[in-house]
Amino acid sequence: MLKGKTVVLGVTGSIAAYKIANLASMLVKQHADVNVIMTHNAANFINPITFETLTGNKCLVDTFDRNFQFNVEHVALAKRADIFMVAPASANVIGKMANGIADDMLTTTILAAKCPKLVSPAMNTNMYENQIVQDNLKKLENYGFEIIDPASGYLACGDTGAGKMPEPETLFAYIMRTIACKKDMQGKHVLVTAGATMEKIDPVRFITNHSTGKMGKALAENCMLRGAKVTLVNASVSVEPPMFVDVVKVSSAAEMSEAVKSKADEQDIIIMTAAVADFRPSHPADEKIKKKDQGTDSIIELERTEDILAYLGAHKKEGQKICGFSMETENMLDNSKAKLAKKNADMIVANNLKVAGAGFGTDTNVVTLITKNGCRQLEKMDKSEVAEKIMDELI
Repeated sequence: MLKGKTVVLGVTGSIAAYKIANLASMLVKQHADVNVIMTHNAANFINPITFETLTGNKCLVDTFDRNFQFNVEHVALAKRADIFMVAPASANVIGKMANGIADDMLTTTILAAKCPKLVSPAMNTNMYENQIVQDNLKKLENYGFEIIDPASGYLACGDTGAGKMPEPETLFAYIMRTIACKKDMQGKHVLVTAGATMEKIDPVRFITNHSTGKMGKALAENCMLRGAKVTLVNASVSVEPPMFVDVVKVSSAAEMSEAVKSKADEQDIIIMTAAVADFRPSHPADEKIKKKDQGTDSIIELERTEDILAYLGAHKKEGQKICGFSMETENMLDNSKAKLAKKNADMIVANNLKVAGAGFGTDTNVVTLITKNGCRQLEKMDKSEVAEKIMDELI
């Protein structure tokens, strides 16, 4: 997703510097052009050769190093950068950046850069909480820098508290959110449902299905990367929700319906990927237990759960788009086309559970996008790619 993007990583003197090797590797795997600039103190914690091996680019440390192509290197790199992240950022370098001091390769380059700039502070808790450091961080925010809040935990100095650099996966997520996609959904509000609802029979048993929430997560993440404000209504899932989305946890179909209805009017797009149980016990579980204690046989009577997609279609506001999912084992196209019309949806994403690589629990999917204008079948692809195709069609 980062092909053609130039990422500059600024590494300062902190024990957390070694973690940036993992971040650099993750970015390279996404085909980014990764360039690392280190302070002289950072080189005491990790060797520049590590970054050169991982990125294929010279790791810059000395402003006056002549072993690179003849140009004003700090200016040339600043112009090429699509994003500049300083991580770990020491109190010293934070103070320099906040006050326009450019006395090494890192601070000189970031002063010349006009791209988005992210700073991840990493230091002792008392240093981080010092009012001078906090004032400098506020200065950077006022200058347009994004400050990544440090994690709390056991620090290298032996203290416990705020000041720990987040894990590389978190830093990677910040970079992806900033530059991975065009912001063609900026200002849009999107609600996505994901996972499997659970209907309690008694304290032990329940009715559910095999949905893992992977497709819903992929859609929520794609919309977030494209600039949308995303609400993810999560039933039972086996995957962690993406960062930077609002998560509403639910269990039953009734809870999901309530959560969706309460937020429906605010949404520009609603995508129902959740596999909602069609039936639920018609009587509460405690009533069955009471009958059993009285020696009375308790037959499990079922009633249909609410059709949330039908409700959304019937109450769709002007300009709003509704997308539902259809999982069939036969007559996929006919059944899905009928569902599109009956539910007043703008799109039905249909797949056949008998097709290899489609359906629940897989990392891939094989779907057909059905709209009023026709059908478009996609080949088997990763669910993140499927999510991108779905959103391209919807918007």
